[in-house]
Amino acid sequence: MQDVQHITIYIHLAPAAVYAFARNPENLPLWAAGLAQSTVTREGDSWVADAPFGRVRIQFAPENPFGVMDHDVTLPSGQVVHNPMRVVPNGDGSQFTFTLLRQPGMTDEQFAADAKAVATDLKTLKNWLER
Repeated sequence: MQDVQHITIYIHLAPAAVYAFARNPENLPLWAAGLAQSTVTREGDSWVADAPFGRVRIQFAPENPFGVMDHDVTLPSGQVVHNPMRVVPNGDGSQFTFTLLRQPGMTDEQFAADAKAVATDLKTLKNWLER
């Protein structure tokens, strides 16, 4: 069993709008610096981006009405990391949640740094969408 940390943020915007923006891989460089630092390009049924840790392949769950944006990231090593991500209604806005799963061999410091990076990315997403 992996350790889990749910990182969540309220965004004052309708869930459908948050979902449409966040689910679009081409928008990742605007808010997800921990994953995409440059243009994201389509290759077959996945997307390719330059991440801080090398070139990665990203595959999102199919578009759906439930706010599910789970995605698998294939690292340069070939390891696949599953990233559960959701947007759900919360009052007049949305609750955006990323579930961070601790990877095998990850130290406490690395897990904390990952959580901090995700929280920073979610704040950037919130700022981008609420402006």
